[in-house]
Amino acid sequence: MEQYSDEELVRLYVDTQRNIYFERLYERYCDKVYRKCLSFTKDPVRAEDLTHDIFLKLVIKLGSFREQAKFSTWLYSITYNYCTDQIRTQNMRKEVYMEDGWERLDIQQEDDLGDLAEMEAKQLERALHQLPPEEQSMLLMKYQDDISIRDIANINGLTESAVKMRLKRSRDKLRKHYLEGVVFWLLLAIKMILSIRWPFR
Repeated sequence: MEQYSDEELVRLYVDTQRNIYFERLYERYCDKVYRKCLSFTKDPVRAEDLTHDIFLKLVIKLGSFREQAKFSTWLYSITYNYCTDQIRTQNMRKEVYMEDGWERLDIQQEDDLGDLAEMEAKQLERALHQLPPEEQSMLLMKYQDDISIRDIANINGLTESAVKMRLKRSRDKLRKHYLEGVVFWLLLAIKMILSIRWPFR
């Protein structure tokens, strides 16, 4: 099985309906799909459920794969779209997605402040989750998974210039949310310092 490309495995499965070909695709991509679902949900159990759902959808959709893009890109588009739809549904049910999986900052314990780089990474993550799911997906495709502008355009049914424009707009919004968060935590730290009762007068 190792000698077969992804696209060949798809064709063999569609032609023969033998599970062995689909199982090989599953082995190659199960962990990657799970990690992508986890990046959206921040919940291992939920990520496992989404991964299971995505591969069930994949069985049904394999016959529609036309090799206009690589199989991996096509599978990632299914993963992104499904996760985005799930997040949108959760938001409509008024579930607070932004808080899922975040480590809360307890200002009473100095140890929780951690190191500066870790705080910056968490603040960037918080800023990302303030964007709409579609904008999160596009930024993750480009800057986390290094998917090309052309492939992102094909996945989303957009022109390449439209993708570039949306990426720029999303980056600008991400920068704004990030800077707002930095200012918030800075003001909170100043307030804490000013509220300390010193033991001397």
